[in-house]
Amino acid sequence: MGMVAALLIWTGLVLATLLPLTFAATSEYLAWRDPIYITAGLAGVVALCLLLVQPLLARGWLPGLRLLSGRVVHRIVGVFLVAAVVIHVGGLWITSPPDIIDALLLRSPTPFSIWGVIAMWALFAAALLSLLGRRLSPRIWRLGHTSLVSIVVLGSAIHAILIEGTMNTTSKAVLCGLTVTATVAAVARSWLRARSRASGKE
Repeated sequence: MGMVAALLIWTGLVLATLLPLTFAATSEYLAWRDPIYITAGLAGVVALCLLLVQPLLARGWLPGLRLLSGRVVHRIVGVFLVAAVVIHVGGLWITSPPDIIDALLLRSPTPFSIWGVIAMWALFAAALLSLLGRRLSPRIWRLGHTSLVSIVVLGSAIHAILIEGTMNTTSKAVLCGLTVTATVAAVARSWLRARSRASGKE
């Protein structure tokens, strides 16, 4: 890959993640909010940005990072992703326990809460599956991981799009669109490679 192409990819990634964060951090919706609520909200934006990075790392699509190194960083970013979601939910729990309880029990009147909870549990399940990876066959692990990650990305994207809050509408839509596209491409690539290997053994 040429230097210009690599520069364009990294520039696009930085813009796609920093712009939503900047808009959220400077939103007028935060003017009268307490620090815990602001931290929780920004942690949710950070988590969404990390979701875009994850499939790019897993498939080695970021210039300068070899596939093996990319996967190591993928695992590290996964830890930060889980931490960001915990901070997001924990902060909202502190500021409004009844709303979080309703969301966790899937009885919230706001659809975005339901999608957020679905994505959260799928993320925790994917993280647990990663810890158990060596105890499972590669095929079972790959199927489980890609299925759970797909739920995480879809649920998170819908969760973010439905919320009318701190994130700028356009930058949010672009970030969600890129995240879904990157995840679909990564899952498709993984599936095609697995199918090619299976065909080669026959």
